[in-house]
Amino acid sequence: MVTDLHHLLDLPDGTPGPARRLAGHLSNIVRAATAGDAGIAWESIRPGQRRPGGRRCPGRMIVLRAEPAAPIRWQCSVCDDEGIISNWGGSPCDLRPRRLTLAHPVNEIVISEEAAAALRELRLPDAGCERLVFRIRAHDGGAVLPATPGDLDELIGFVAAEANHASSRRRQQRLGAALDALSSTAPAR
Repeated sequence: MVTDLHHLLDLPDGTPGPARRLAGHLSNIVRAATAGDAGIAWESIRPGQRRPGGRRCPGRMIVLRAEPAAPIRWQCSVCDDEGIISNWGGSPCDLRPRRLTLAHPVNEIVISEEAAAALRELRLPDAGCERLVFRIRAHDGGAVLPATPGDLDELIGFVAAEANHASSRRRQQRLGAALDALSSTAPAR
């Protein structure tokens, strides 16, 4: 699949559901690819979208930006789903840092796939936290969240706030479990 991301931004109100879901899926691939470093292919925690035999594909999206502004290549780790996304730079899905920041030591925090799924559902107003969530990689049946202690503290604050304001009990429980997973790995102060 070859895609120009700008064709998928600001879809009209009458756009059918399948087209909206595809646009969301491809936008999230761009978020994942721009949250990580250029030049390195990595397996994100983003699930595959195909449904072979009526079941969700168990694969994960492998993303690659060969150069900082190059088209994004993606493929599913299990099925034959693959593509290239161009014209994504400067879009709302582009999570590259807008300014230089000082490097800080990054901890690799292992969390469950359920916690990663709950984090993916967050409505994050902060680009730094959104970048952190979309940087989550697949890892041995779970997920790895690379984060500095400061980034982790900020994410914990967002998760706690959203858990406190969740409208459904199920969502509150999912976010609470993700909060417990993150809090148990946060360094003591």
